[in-house]
Amino acid sequence: MTTPGTASLWRNHILPFTLLVTLLGMATVIGDYLLHRLDLVWVGRYLGIPGTLLIIGSLTYSLRKRKVITTGNVKSWLSMHEIGTWLGSWMVLLHAGVHFNAILPWLATIAMGVNVISGMVGKMLLKRSREHVQAQREHYQLRGLSKAEVEQEVFWESVTFDAMVKWRKVHIPIFIAFAVLALGHIVSIFLFWGWR
Repeated sequence: MTTPGTASLWRNHILPFTLLVTLLGMATVIGDYLLHRLDLVWVGRYLGIPGTLLIIGSLTYSLRKRKVITTGNVKSWLSMHEIGTWLGSWMVLLHAGVHFNAILPWLATIAMGVNVISGMVGKMLLKRSREHVQAQREHYQLRGLSKAEVEQEVFWESVTFDAMVKWRKVHIPIFIAFAVLALGHIVSIFLFWGWR
């Protein structure tokens, strides 16, 4: 028997995450199949460019969050970041296809996948943790505990939440690894491209 908290955790966080990752995988397989079936493999070859541009463009969310960009709602920028990285990743995955021609592009693709998943997990865990700590505070307040007693009761949850907020310290280095590998792939394309 599941508790209401477990049901909402599944419905609000785990199910959407699972559906998005599954959808990305299925869209990639179907897209790659259609490109091959319709003899449009050459289109996939160039999808890496708009995909990479979408991923780069989605980084404007970080500029908004750090107030380099001051217009617009942060939540809207986050939504654009999530959609842009998802679509960009899909295009890059279509670009990669199921071909194993070189190791550098595949390392970049793997780093991109890990980065996308870490971003989605981070968002899910942070939201759930914030809700949990707030629910715990409200629970202890309803029991009549003073503010100091409430903070003492939720101390370890708050410490855990604060540690989880630092997941970006993992997400950002993964992104940097992806960026370096992707840049290496792009440079190698320009170096070895048949320019004739």
